[in-house]
Amino acid sequence: MTLVHIVVILVVVGLVMWLINTYIPMAAPIKSLLNIVVFVVILIWLLQTFGLIGPIPGLKIPALS
Repeated sequence: MTLVHIVVILVVVGLVMWLINTYIPMAAPIKSLLNIVVFVVILIWLLQTFGLIGPIPGLKIPALS
C-alpha cells in the first residue's frame, strides 16, 4: 500500500466523519463515542500498516489493498 493510498483513505474517512458530525443529528455523547471509536480503529490500522504493531488476536481489521 502506497503513501498516496493511505492519505486518500484518511481523507475519505475524515470527510465521512465530518458529514456524519455535521448533518446527522445525534446526542453529543453518542457523537463523541463514535469519533473515539473511529479514531482508535484508524490508529490501530495505521500502526499495523506501517508495521509498528502486529495483528491483534481477536480483532479483525481488513486490509484495504
